Amino acid sequence: MQSLPFNAANSHESEDGAERATPPPYPPTLIWRHNRENLKKCTLRAVESRKDLHFFSYPRQTLPDLTNYLLLTLDGSPLTPADSGCGLLLIDGTWRYAEKMLRALKAGPNSIPPDRCRSVKGYLTAYPRYQVDCQEPSAGLASIEALFLAYHALGREAETLLKGYYWATEFLERNGLDEKIDRKSEIYYNSF
Repeated sequence: MQSLPFNAANSHESEDGAERATPPPYPPTLIWRHNRENLKKCTLRAVESRKDLHFFSYPRQTLPDLTNYLLLTLDGSPLTPADSGCGLLLIDGTWRYAEKMLRALKAGPNSIPPDRCRSVKGYLTAYPRYQVDCQEPSAGLASIEALFLAYHALGREAETLLKGYYWATEFLERNGLDEKIDRKSEIYYNSF
């Protein structure tokens, strides 16, 4: 099993006197993407370079140890600030692919038990797409929307996740989050 580097130390000065960024006080978020995912439609492409996100390809790559991880699903218990010290695992693929990946995860040696599944329920998508395979279309969110909501619920830096998405303001407004986020920030007015 692969392990990920994790250091929860505070920011510090290096030998040359330069201030170094503080690593987040939580494990990196793991994104398990189906290798047949259409990357032209993938909402997570824009955040692939973030240091707090680690991408793995299904079925080619093995996930690291998931002991301190929560799986983001439609049917899990609600994600709360009490979960903030845990890592997140997000499955990224079409609904049909995601169901297959979830079955593989549950059957594998590195599975996450049902009590480690969490959800972000009660939110509406603004991502323009047509869903045919979603088990619950009204609960279906784009991966970036689910990730944003999870980070927001856990008190993690979420605002830059939506940078450049032309529908970001609509998403925030639909979900009553526009007052909580600085809408004047450049992050909502740049488009890809």
